[in-house]
Amino acid sequence: MEIKIQSLDQIHEAAKEFIAAMGENTVFALYGKMGAGKTTFVKAVCEELGVTDVITSPTFAIVNEYRSEDTAELIYHFDFYRINKLEEVYDMGYEDYFYSGALCFIEWPELVEELLPGNTIKVSIEEQKDGTRTVTLNQL
Repeated sequence: MEIKIQSLDQIHEAAKEFIAAMGENTVFALYGKMGAGKTTFVKAVCEELGVTDVITSPTFAIVNEYRSEDTAELIYHFDFYRINKLEEVYDMGYEDYFYSGALCFIEWPELVEELLPGNTIKVSIEEQKDGTRTVTLNQL
């Protein structure tokens, strides 16, 4: 599946499309270059899911936890950019998150790919030459 984001003004429409396509899946690995819009997209998706907390990149915390005010659904947002070795991910108890049934949005999954569940959905965000973004969903 492919979702086009023409401008930042349309990101919430794209987030709604993404949510409609999520199905029963819970673990989403977001791939994209620095500045592609991974965090911005996760923020829009969380807002559309009813999260009212301030949504920021968990670059330094590694994981942020949010809860939807509408459904009380638990959402984990990871940023593994600063992970130096897999032992750090083992130490944080990644299994408790990835296999919890809660929604997991993972930025920089390249660094932990071997730990991702088999049913993880790969979400690629690519900036096009005209500044638009293309969001592509595939089974990992």
